[in-house]
Amino acid sequence: MKTVMKTMGAAALVLFLTACNTVEGAGQDIEAAGDKIEETADANKPE
Repeated sequence: MKTVMKTMGAAALVLFLTACNTVEGAGQDIEAAGDKIEETADANKPE
């Protein structure tokens, strides 16, 4: 699970650094990364 979170964090950072040209774009990128992290966390919850 830690590997998945590190991978998601690295992917989010790369996306953030390459895709945002404005403050609004940065906010959208951060929100999208948060959504993916939340989805990953939900998918890996112990039952």
